[in-house]
Amino acid sequence: MNAPPVDHFPAGVLDHNPSGVPTEGGLAELYKSGLLTRILRRAATLADEMTEGFLEGSHGGVYTRPTNQTPLTKAEKSDLLTEYVTHYRRVADRDPQGLNRKLERDAFAEVLDRVGALLLEESANLADSPGVVRTFLDENPLPEGMASRLPDDFRAFCLALNALKQWLAKEQAATDRYLLGGVSRQMCRAASQACLVTGLPLAIDAELHHPVRDGRPPVLLSKAGHDQLEGQEGVDFADDVGKSLVALRRKGNRSWVQLRNGCLDLLGQPTVVRSKAMASSGRSFARGAKSQTGLGYQDLLDWLDKNGLGEAQD
Repeated sequence: MNAPPVDHFPAGVLDHNPSGVPTEGGLAELYKSGLLTRILRRAATLADEMTEGFLEGSHGGVYTRPTNQTPLTKAEKSDLLTEYVTHYRRVADRDPQGLNRKLERDAFAEVLDRVGALLLEESANLADSPGVVRTFLDENPLPEGMASRLPDDFRAFCLALNALKQWLAKEQAATDRYLLGGVSRQMCRAASQACLVTGLPLAIDAELHHPVRDGRPPVLLSKAGHDQLEGQEGVDFADDVGKSLVALRRKGNRSWVQLRNGCLDLLGQPTVVRSKAMASSGRSFARGAKSQTGLGYQDLLDWLDKNGLGEAQD
C-alpha cells in the first residue's frame, strides 16, 4: 500500500518532523481528521485480501463442484431419460461402438502436466512445513534401510496422489448427479428393461456404462453386452496374472467392474455399487484374486488400469 503524499496530511501532522514521519502530536491530528481511520481500514482490507489469496493458493481459486443452475423436475428427468435411452437404442442398432466413445488422454496432456507439477510443488511444501502431512510422515517412519532412499517430498507426493485418486472417484460419481440429482443411478437403471447391445432382458449382473464421459448419464447394459462393447468378450492374456483372473472371473460369472469395486471397497476407497449383494460379490472376487495372484488390492487395480478393464464407477 502506498503512503499518502506529504501534502495530503492535515496541517500539524508533520510539524517539527522534517523526516516525513508523523509525530505523536501529529498522529492525534491524523486521528481527528479521520484519515488515520481510513488508512487503518484500508490496511485491514489489504490484509484480508492477502490472507484469502494465500489460502486459495497462487495457482487459482478454491475448487467448487459444478452444479446445474436449472434443475429439472421429476417429470422432466423421466422424459429426458426416455428420450436418451431411445436415442442410444437406435445408435446401438446402427453401430454398437457408438455407445463407447473415448477421448484420448493425450488431449489433456498439458492440463495433466500442470496438475502433476502442482502436486509435486505442493507436496514438497507440505513435507517441509509443520502440519498434518509433516506430522503423518514423522509418525510413520520408514525402515532404516529405506529411509535414505525415499525422500519426504516423494512420500508426500505419493500420499497426495492417493488423495487425488479418492477425490477423482468422488467427483466423477458426482457428475452423474448433475442432470438427474441424487437418484440418478436408480433412474438410469429403471429406464431400461433390455440390454441395448444384446437386446436380451437385463439380469442382476447388469452394469451401468457411460457412452461418453462428458457428463451424459450412463445406460444399463448386461454383463455380456458390456464385455462385447469393451472388447472383453473371450479375452485372454499371456501373463500369469491375466490367466488366473480370467479363469476366476469366468468361474464366478463376474465382471471386471466387480473386481475393481471389490478392491476399492477393501482398500476403504469410495465406490458405487448396486446393492449389498453386489458389494459382497465384488469383495469376494477381489479376495479370491488376491489369493490366486499374490497381488495386493492396489496392484490388482493397477493391473486393471494397465489393461483398460472395469472402468471405474460404471
